Amino acid sequence: MRKQFIPFLVLASAVILAGSVGAQDQPTPVLPAPALASTYELKPGPDGRVPEEQVKELLRIVAEKDQQNDKRRKDYTYIQRRQEDQLDDKGNVKSTDVFTSEVLMIYGEQVERLIAKNGQPLSEKDAEREEKKIQKVIDKRKDESETDRNKRLAKEEKEREEDRSFVQEIADAYNFQLAASEQLEGRDTWVIDAEPRANYKPRLKDARILSKFRLRLWIDKAELQWSKLDATCIDTVSFGLFLARVHKGTRVLVEQTQVNEEVWLPKHVALKIDARVALLKKYNMNQDLTYSEYRKFRTDTKIVGVGEVK
Repeated sequence: MRKQFIPFLVLASAVILAGSVGAQDQPTPVLPAPALASTYELKPGPDGRVPEEQVKELLRIVAEKDQQNDKRRKDYTYIQRRQEDQLDDKGNVKSTDVFTSEVLMIYGEQVERLIAKNGQPLSEKDAEREEKKIQKVIDKRKDESETDRNKRLAKEEKEREEDRSFVQEIADAYNFQLAASEQLEGRDTWVIDAEPRANYKPRLKDARILSKFRLRLWIDKAELQWSKLDATCIDTVSFGLFLARVHKGTRVLVEQTQVNEEVWLPKHVALKIDARVALLKKYNMNQDLTYSEYRKFRTDTKIVGVGEVK
């Protein structure tokens, strides 16, 4: 997760998927329904403000519940529509491309299969290339030896531990405050603001980006699940030895919705990207992603190769 191209997405993922255990090969266990908000409430202090300790405790509960939600999330496939607007130096749109993909879970691994571009089905050649990509994943995991599987699982667990350590830095990096109560899609939410601490000293190298972002998080009162995140870059961030630089004003907005009264899944992601890679290639674009057609993937479904499908 922490090695994605646009590192500020790490921050978003760390907050909204705090403590997430990541993909598993094991069957998804049956999990209890989320607790109702009647089991938790924020109580203002003598000054009328909710103490920061209560807000932190709320976020801890949300993180734990999101671990459960992450396991349910792996039971679903869906359609992703990604629109990319390339911008000029004045912020005007130069070109637009739209990519439609089917998001699949194959042996616990999330894989995207492109099915259309700019509203048109793929050419026979491009469609074949996508099928080969899927087949490659199937063959690799289907024929995986026990030794290779153990190595892969150990690597994944190490990455999850690194992500957990990164998430733990968040409580120290920010001052949290209950900003308001709002309704989203007819549901009551708490709105939490997070401002970087002036004296924050990161313990992890990658945690240095935390002081460069301001956050606002919406938490559903009825189920104690996050439903919206808004993260804004407030200062230029450099990564690696001048390999990448994300500029002030870069922003990510993430929304999710409840599906089948059992799981919260992505609904909409809006990205405003102003970055430069290797100090040469500039990325100035807006990305807008929408998600639809959620289908539950049965754990007893047999995954076969493309050539086996009649």
